[in-house]
Amino acid sequence: MTHVVTQPMTPLRSASGRLELRQLPAAQDNLIWLLVAVETGEAAAIDGPDAGPLLEACAAHGFRLTTIFNTHTHHDHIGVNRDLARRGLLSGLRVVGSSLKRTEVPGLTHPVDDGDIVSFGGVEGQVMLTEGHIDGHVSYLFDDFLFCGDTLFTGGCGYLFDGPPEKMYRSLSRLRDLPRDTYVCCAHEYTEDNLRFAWTLEPENAALEERICSTWTVRATGASVVPSTIGLECDTNPFLRYDVAALRVRVVGEQAGELSDPEIFARTRELKDTKRYRALGDTHLPL
Repeated sequence: MTHVVTQPMTPLRSASGRLELRQLPAAQDNLIWLLVAVETGEAAAIDGPDAGPLLEACAAHGFRLTTIFNTHTHHDHIGVNRDLARRGLLSGLRVVGSSLKRTEVPGLTHPVDDGDIVSFGGVEGQVMLTEGHIDGHVSYLFDDFLFCGDTLFTGGCGYLFDGPPEKMYRSLSRLRDLPRDTYVCCAHEYTEDNLRFAWTLEPENAALEERICSTWTVRATGASVVPSTIGLECDTNPFLRYDVAALRVRVVGEQAGELSDPEIFARTRELKDTKRYRALGDTHLPL
C-alpha cells in the first residue's frame, strides 16, 4: 500500500531549539511524529499504527527511543504500542496517555489529566483534554508543537464518534485560542479532502483560495502540508470559523442569526458527514 505522503517534511526545530520534529508516514495516511531531544538524541513517538517506521528512523539516525505519547485509543494510534510489545520493546519505555483510558493504553506508565505537565528533552509540555472525537482524547503542547491526534485536522476536524458536538466544539475552541504560530501536528494527511469541503462554504475567502492552490501544488510532489499553524486554521478551517457570518449562512441559511456557535459547529460537522461535496470533484476549486 502506497502512503499518500512520499516525501516527508524536512525536520523542524521547536521555538526553544531544544526539540526536533520528524514526520514518519505510516499505513496509508497516518503520520507518526518523532520528537527528538537535540542535546541527547532521546526520542519520543506520538501515536502510530505500527512501530516499523519509528524503529527504522531511530536506527538510521542513532536516536534512543524512551517515550510514547498516546493521544487516544483508536487502533491506528495505539498500534505502535502493541507492535513494540510484540517485539519485546515496550517494557522499560515511558508510555504517556489519558488517565480516563488507563486500561486501554498498552503499557501505560504515566496516566495524565487535563492541565498536567509532562517533560521531554528538557521542555515542559502541557496536557489538554480534547474530547469529542472519542472520550479521553488528549493533546500535547511542547513549545510551539501541538500534537492533537484526531481532534483538529489541517482544514478539518475528526469524526464525532463519542461526541457530543458540544465537547468537540469546546476542544476546538480551546485550540483556536493558542498562539497563531503554533504548529498543528495532527495524525493524518487529510488536507485536500478537508479543503474541498471548506471551499463549498467560503468560496469568497481569499486565504482559503491561496491555501488550496498551495496545497495542491505541494501535494502533487508527494510532500505533506502537515503541520500547518493555528493561524492558518483560524483563517481557513470551517470548524474553527463558526462565528463567520458568510459561513453560518451557507451552513444553515436564514437560521444563521438564531443559532449559537456550538449549534453552527454541529450543523457544519453534519454537513461534512453527508460527503455530498465529494461529488463535485476538483472542478469547483480555484486551481
